[in-house]
Amino acid sequence: MIRNVACFAALAALAAAPALADGGDPPSRVARLNYQSGPVSFRPGSVEEWTAATLNYPLTTGDHLWTDPGAQVEMHIDSTAVRMAGGTSFSILNLDDRMAQLSVTQGTIDVRIRDLAPGEAWEVDTPNAAITLLGPGNYRVDADGDRNVSTVTVWNGAAEFIGGQGAAPVPVRMGESARISGMDSLTQEIVRAAPPGDFDRWSMARDSREDQSQSVRYVSRRMIGYEDLDEYGVWRQYPPYGWVWVPRVAAGWAPYHYGHWAWVEPWGWTWIDDAPWGFAPFHYGRWAQTPFGWAWIPGAMAAPPVYAPALVAFIGGPGFGASLAFGGGGGVAGVRREVQNRLAARAIDLLGFRPGQGTRAGERVRCATDRRRDRYVDQAIAASGLRGEMAG
Repeated sequence: MIRNVACFAALAALAAAPALADGGDPPSRVARLNYQSGPVSFRPGSVEEWTAATLNYPLTTGDHLWTDPGAQVEMHIDSTAVRMAGGTSFSILNLDDRMAQLSVTQGTIDVRIRDLAPGEAWEVDTPNAAITLLGPGNYRVDADGDRNVSTVTVWNGAAEFIGGQGAAPVPVRMGESARISGMDSLTQEIVRAAPPGDFDRWSMARDSREDQSQSVRYVSRRMIGYEDLDEYGVWRQYPPYGWVWVPRVAAGWAPYHYGHWAWVEPWGWTWIDDAPWGFAPFHYGRWAQTPFGWAWIPGAMAAPPVYAPALVAFIGGPGFGASLAFGGGGGVAGVRREVQNRLAARAIDLLGFRPGQGTRAGERVRCATDRRRDRYVDQAIAASGLRGEMAG
């Protein structure tokens, strides 16, 4: 038991150390790709190659997405939903604790902002305009990079756009659409918004699903992934933890069995779970064994919740527990860097692996567990005995 807890602590430091190498904390929020229909491609900001997008993958500054014609995507940043229609080229220009700056060079996105924190700003850039979304509401942005035409529609809320250097902001009010044409010499037209189309109605149906969430009684809407908890589990009251969430899973299920580790800048090693609900319970709160089976404890309703690349995990059954956070926001992140380095080295010794060459974002982390073959990190965890402790 002690050895396995030491392994977990060392893995936690191993995950945290790269993210803190510059002496600062990474952002406390990310975007989560939580729904996709049809072919969707992803390119991290740190590489040039495109790959198939993966559900539950955390997105951040510099990342790019492309939807094939007919495809659809939904992602969340805090309580805000961003949805992409087919044939859309999208990227995140800047995402930190205060700013969400998005780019659409081709295609269509819908944005539902539920609330804005003090000092929080939202901007969508197209090839010929910078569009600021000024408050809670429903917005649509269309971009045609080939013809240099952009349109912003405000279903409700308020927006403004700037077209061209030194131009004054132009307001767009509820029920209006603004069309901006040209590059060097811009023309603009503000008209009454057209009725919602098929893509907008799909977005509104997704909004309605979130509006009816029961999980917001127990967690903040700014906890990314809350919107999937109702469908895949139930809330139970269990002293001394209060309200806990119990997933609907097969007998013998345990956390960290189904998924993989990936290197995600700037946090480092990050757990990517396979389950459609597998984001909030693996990046906030902690797990515990209860009479109902494995249960997720979200903790006190924080404003705002702080993202970590892997869960604050609770290991063991009644009578024993250990909890650690790795990544930005707490736990091991507060340990001095030299201690992190020693723990990371100890993790390598205890688990018997070395990080391999598959370190690009989006790839599974491969580790040499012996001289004959490579295995994934989750297999190394199983070999260490940690998974057995988690299961029981």
